[in-house]
Amino acid sequence: MSASPSPSPSPVTFSAVVTRLRAAGCVFAEDEARLILSAGRVPAGIDAMVDRRAAGLPLEHVLGWADFRGLRISIDAGVFVPRRRTEFLIERAVPLARSGAVVVDLCCGSGALGAALAAALGEVELYAADIDPVAVRCARRNLAAAGGTVYEGDLYGPLPAALRGRVDILLANVPYVPTEEVGLLPPEARVHEARVALDGGADGLDVLRRVTAEAGGWLAPGGSLRFETSGRQAPSAMTIVANGGLEPRLAECDELDATVIIATRPSASQPVPDGP
Repeated sequence: MSASPSPSPSPVTFSAVVTRLRAAGCVFAEDEARLILSAGRVPAGIDAMVDRRAAGLPLEHVLGWADFRGLRISIDAGVFVPRRRTEFLIERAVPLARSGAVVVDLCCGSGALGAALAAALGEVELYAADIDPVAVRCARRNLAAAGGTVYEGDLYGPLPAALRGRVDILLANVPYVPTEEVGLLPPEARVHEARVALDGGADGLDVLRRVTAEAGGWLAPGGSLRFETSGRQAPSAMTIVANGGLEPRLAECDELDATVIIATRPSASQPVPDGP
C-alpha cells in the first residue's frame, strides 16, 4: 500500500497577510499586503517578507524597490528611502530644465532624483555622488538606464574637475534633521536607514553649508542648486544660500508638506564665490 501524499502547504491569503500587518501596526496594511503578495513567488517567501515588515523593516527594503514619480527605484537594505514629498523637488526642476542638461545628483542615495529628472527630460548628461558605498552600488543600478555615472566620496570631492562651471542643475538631497532630533524619527528611518543620510548636524544645516559654499564654482551661469528642507529651517537656509552668492527662491507644496529652495547662480557678469 503506497504512502499518502504529503498535504500541500496552505496558501497565503490576502486577509491573513493583512491581519498580520495590522497587528504589527502597519497603517496601510491592505496596500502593503497587495504589494507583498505580488512580489512573493512562493508562500515561504511571502511569509518571510511579512515577518520582516512586521519586525519594522521599511516596506521598500522588504520589497527591494520604491515607487518614485512612477519609477521603480531599487532600494538595498540600509539605503535611504526616497520620500514622496521629494517628488516636489523634481516637479519644480522639470519646467525650466532642457533636454541635454548637465545634471549632478549630490548626496544621491539610491539615485532616485537623478533617475526621475532624466526620465522626465528624456536625455541628460548625468552624474551622481554619495559617501555611502552601499548607496553608490544601488545608485549605479538605478542610473544605468540614463547613462549616469556615479562616484563614491564626500560631496564634490569625487566629481571630475571638468564639470566645474558646467552644471545646469545641481540636485542635493542633503540630510537636514538636527542631530538631537534623529532619535525622534520613526524606527523605520532611525534604525534601518544610514545615519549619514539623516543627520544634518546641530541645526540640521551643516551639510547644506558645505554644499552651498562650493556650489557657485560648479554651476554654469544661470544654473541652479535645488534642495529640500523643512519649513522651520527655510529662513536660515535662504540666508545660507544668499551668503554663498546664489539667488534663493522658496517653493512650497502644502499637499506634500514639502519645502524646496532653488538657488540660482547669477549671470557670468556677476561672479560668485568659488568655495574654500
